[in-house]
Amino acid sequence: MLHTQIFAEDQVHNELRKFKIELEDALKEKDISKILPFIHPNAVVTFANAEAVRGPEGVANYLKRMLDGPNKIVNKFGTTISVDELTILYGGGTVGISFGGSDDFFELTEGISFHSKSRWTATLVKEKGKWMIASAHVSMNLFDNPLLTAAKNSMYWVASFTFLLGLLLGFLSTRLFSKKG
Repeated sequence: MLHTQIFAEDQVHNELRKFKIELEDALKEKDISKILPFIHPNAVVTFANAEAVRGPEGVANYLKRMLDGPNKIVNKFGTTISVDELTILYGGGTVGISFGGSDDFFELTEGISFHSKSRWTATLVKEKGKWMIASAHVSMNLFDNPLLTAAKNSMYWVASFTFLLGLLLGFLSTRLFSKKG
């Protein structure tokens, strides 16, 4: 009995491994029409910017807004997904909770590019023999992320420049006032 259970789980986990590889391939191609079949019609997806959308149409609209058109925010992106452990299965192997991390690359339209590490969780469901994302949530570390680091670094540059400018103006004004007196 134990061997049968392990074999059955291996089949499900192999299906999920294939699902992950195919999803990563669709993401690499950046073809929205290839990403949408992985999204369940009732899915809820929360992206790293804390925006939540519903269903394939919501995901498509979000991706189009971020990646296309005159107001797009992202020029390029890439992600490598890692899974922490085997998917936790429920419902006889038709529902699973998966979690892990990702190594992400973004190039924003403002010319800023950065790598970040994200964490994610996803609920997967199998309907009509096909695995789909029923819910997903992506987040970055609020206290240690590349955008915060860039903001801190720019603040240090501005503070240093302002300090040096203040020294220069102080020196010049001292020299000017000392010549007049």
